[in-house]
Amino acid sequence: MTASSPRNAPRNGPRKAPRTRRAARAANSRSGKPRRLWLRRILWAALAVAVLGLLFVGISYATIKPPKPNDIATAQASVIYYADGKTELQRISQINRESVNIADLPEHVGEAMLAAEDRGFYQENGVSPKGMLRAVIVAIKGGGATQGGSTITQQYVKNYFLSSDRTLTRKYKEILLSIKIDQQQSKQQILENYLNTIYYGRGAYGIETAAQAYYGKSAKDLTVEESAVLASVIRGPSIYDPQVAPENLKNVTTRWNYVLDGMVSQGWLDQATRQAMQFPTPIEWKPPTATGTNGYLVQLIKSELKAKLKLSDADIERGGLQVVSTIEKPRQDAAVAAVQESMPADAPDLRVGLASVVPGNGAVVALYGGADYATEQFNSATDAKMQAGSTFKPFTLIAALKEGKVNLRNTYNGASPQYFNEFKDPASDKPFSQQGGVRNFGNTGFGTIDVSTATANSVNTVYAQLNILATPKATAEAAKAAGVTSEVAANYGNVFGTSSVKVLEMANAYATIAAQGKQATPYFVTSAKSADGAFDYTVNPEVTQAFDADVMADTTYAMQQVVQRGSGKTALAVGRPLAGKTGTTSDNKAAWFDGFAPQLATAVGMYRPGPNGEELSMQDVGGYAEITGGSLPIKVWTAYMKVALDGVEVQKFPEPVYMNKSSLQPTPTVEPSTAEPTPTPAETPADQPTQPTQPTRSPTPTPSATPTPSASSSTGNGNGNGNGNNPTPTIPLQPAPAQ
Repeated sequence: MTASSPRNAPRNGPRKAPRTRRAARAANSRSGKPRRLWLRRILWAALAVAVLGLLFVGISYATIKPPKPNDIATAQASVIYYADGKTELQRISQINRESVNIADLPEHVGEAMLAAEDRGFYQENGVSPKGMLRAVIVAIKGGGATQGGSTITQQYVKNYFLSSDRTLTRKYKEILLSIKIDQQQSKQQILENYLNTIYYGRGAYGIETAAQAYYGKSAKDLTVEESAVLASVIRGPSIYDPQVAPENLKNVTTRWNYVLDGMVSQGWLDQATRQAMQFPTPIEWKPPTATGTNGYLVQLIKSELKAKLKLSDADIERGGLQVVSTIEKPRQDAAVAAVQESMPADAPDLRVGLASVVPGNGAVVALYGGADYATEQFNSATDAKMQAGSTFKPFTLIAALKEGKVNLRNTYNGASPQYFNEFKDPASDKPFSQQGGVRNFGNTGFGTIDVSTATANSVNTVYAQLNILATPKATAEAAKAAGVTSEVAANYGNVFGTSSVKVLEMANAYATIAAQGKQATPYFVTSAKSADGAFDYTVNPEVTQAFDADVMADTTYAMQQVVQRGSGKTALAVGRPLAGKTGTTSDNKAAWFDGFAPQLATAVGMYRPGPNGEELSMQDVGGYAEITGGSLPIKVWTAYMKVALDGVEVQKFPEPVYMNKSSLQPTPTVEPSTAEPTPTPAETPADQPTQPTQPTRSPTPTPSATPTPSASSSTGNGNGNGNGNNPTPTIPLQPAPAQ
C-alpha cells in the first residue's frame, strides 16, 4: 500500500471538518465539551438565582418596616352587628391589658417565660435555624406540638404584627421582621414587649392583667411558682388553664414542671429550691360577660365563630373582627318584651326559652335564653332540655302519613282511658291495663273523631293508635329528619314527648314543616371578616329536602286546627294563618307552644328548676293553678309573633291533599286490649275557666270545646306520657296533657 493511502495516515493527525451538524455534535460529545457547557450554564443560573434572591431579600429587609411595639393595645375592637349589618349588637373585644416596665418585675418572671418558650433567646439573632429545622423534622415525623420552632421574637411578630394565616409569605415576613427587630431593639426590650402583649387566657393580655386574673395580685409580686404557671398557660389557655376543665390541671402541672426544670438547666433556679416547690392553684375567675339578654346571643355567636372558622378565643379577643349576625333587632326586642310583659312577677324561679327560625334557611332571627347572662350563663333556649310533651305528636302524624298508614279523614276511637298491649311497663313487660291505661288530658273522653280533630284537641288515645300504626321507630326518625338533634327513644310512648329536647331544635324542626319539608341547620352568623384580611366568611345555609311536600301539606293542615279550634286558639290574635301545637308534661314540669307562619317558626318552652337543677312542678305558681302549653307559653308566643310578623306579607299554607286515600276505607283501627269504664273527670280548679267536658263516647266534640284540666292529670311519675316508666305500678300513668 502506498504512503498516501488513508489507511496509512497518522492516527493523531489532522482530520477533515465534519460534513454534517450531527457529526459535529457527535464529535463534541466524544470530546466532553457539551457536558462542561451545560454544567457551566447550570452554575451560572444558580449563581444568578442566588444573587437575585439575595438582592430580593436585601431589598425586602431594607424596605420592611416593623410596626410600633404594643400596637395591639390600640387594636380595633371586634364588633357583632344585627342582621342589618349596621346596628351594633355587641363589642366583644375590648383589649384588657396594662403595660409594665420589665425593670419593675422580678427577674424570675422573664426567666420562667424564657424557660417555657425560648431558652436560647439571648444567643439568637431573632430566629433559630436549629429550632425551625427541629420543628420541620417533628412535623414530618408526625410528632406533637411540644417542639416549637419559633423564637420569642418570632412569636411576638407573628401574633401581633402579622395575620395568623399559615402561608409562606407570612412566614417570610415573620423571619425578616424578627431579624430586623432583633437588630433594632435590645433583648430586654423585646422580652418586655412580649410579656406585655402575649395572651394568657382569662381575657388577659400582658403579664400585669394575667397576674390579676390568675392570682389576684400585681405582676411585681409574682412568686417563681406563679410565674411558671403563667409561662405555662400561654401555649394554650383553653388547654392549660385548670379552671376550664378538671383534667386541665394535669396538663398545666406537667407543663409547669417542664418550665421549672428548664429554669434549673439554665442556672436561673437551684435544684433544692425547685424540689421544694408546690403547684400554686390559680384563683377562681369569672369572665367579664355581655350583660342582659344579649349576653346569650354573644356566646352563641362566638361559639359558632370558633366552630366554623376554627378561631381561638385569642383570635376573637384580639379584635378587628366584623361579624354580621342573623339576629334581627326588632324581632329580638319583641322576644324580650314578650317574655318580660307576659311572665308573672311573683314567680322569679320560672324559666322560659324562645327561639325563632326562618323556615327553609335556618337563620335564627331572635332568641331569648334568659334575663341576664352576667348572673346566669345557662341558656334556656339552647342548654335546657325539657320533655317535649304533645309537641311531638306532629312527628307521629308525619311518620303515619309517610308510611301510608293514615288519611286525615280516618276516624278513631277517642275514648279515655284505653289500654293497648303495645304500651307496656318496660320493667315488668305488663300492659297498661294494669296501670291506668292511656288517658286524655283531664281524662276527657271523645267519640269517634278524625285525625284533624284529634290533633286540634291533642287526643292521646287517638295518637297512641297512630303511633302503633306508624311504629315508634318511624316517629323517632321523623323527629330526627325534621331537625331534633337530641336522642329520641323508639318506644311507643315517644308520641307523647317522653324525650327531652331543646327549644332551638324544636323551633327548627317546626320550621322544616313550615318550609314544606326543607330542613335547614340553624345558624347565627351571616358573615365575618377580619381587619387584617386573614379571612372573609359568608354563610352557605345547609338545606336538605327531608319530607315530601304532600306529607307536609297534610301535617300543616292538621296543625292549623290546633289554632283554629283547639288548645292554641289564643294565637288567633296574630291575625293570619298559623299552625302549631301545645305541649304539657305531667306534674306540669314543662309546658310548650311551638308554631309557625309560612315565613317564621317559633318555639317557646317553659320550666321551673329546683336548687339542684331538678324539675319542679309548675302548679300553683304565678297565680296559675297549673301552667300548661295553652296558658303562659302561648301567651308569650302570641305577643312575640304579633310584632315579629308585623308588616310581613300574609301568606296561606298549601291546601291539604288528603294523601293515602286508599287507607280511608275501611277505616284503619287499633283495637284496645281492654275496654274499661272511664272515670269521672276531677273537678276543675276554681281559678281556671270551666269548659264543658265530653262524655266517654259522644259525637265529635264541638270545635270550640277545650278538654278540661283536672287534678288527675298531674298524677304519676313526672313524665306521665304513657310510656309506662312508673316505679309504682299502682299509680295510674297519665299521658302528656292535651295542652
